[in-house]
Amino acid sequence: MSEEFRPDILGIFCRWCSYSAADLAGVSRMKMPPTTKVVRVMCSSRADPVFALGALLIGADGVLVAGCAPGDCHYKTGNYQTRRRYALVEKIFDTLGLDNRRLKLVWIPASEGAKVKRVVTAMTESLQEAGPNPTRAEMFI
Repeated sequence: MSEEFRPDILGIFCRWCSYSAADLAGVSRMKMPPTTKVVRVMCSSRADPVFALGALLIGADGVLVAGCAPGDCHYKTGNYQTRRRYALVEKIFDTLGLDNRRLKLVWIPASEGAKVKRVVTAMTESLQEAGPNPTRAEMFI
């Protein structure tokens, strides 16, 4: 009997909006897949692309970066910096032939716990379809 693949997702959430929304989802007892381990940062701009690439190299199946909606950042331009950085990371993924489903950048307002549930569920399903991170297997051969 084979066990269904359950992806490991690193979530990097901004403290002011996304993390508060995730907290709201938890307090509201919304059912979500237990696939995402969340790291709280003060601003999504602190989620250096090297963290995402490093997480994938050491075995994470996906990385979810979440921040305040553009224009609502507590640090004024932090999420604009994040958007520029992750556009470059997507180009690097394309160049290296990596699956772009393994990296996701979303904006989640603090009042939208249901959006956290939708995003985590959708990313989990997408990664289940993609299968395990091939980088993990290559690293330990």
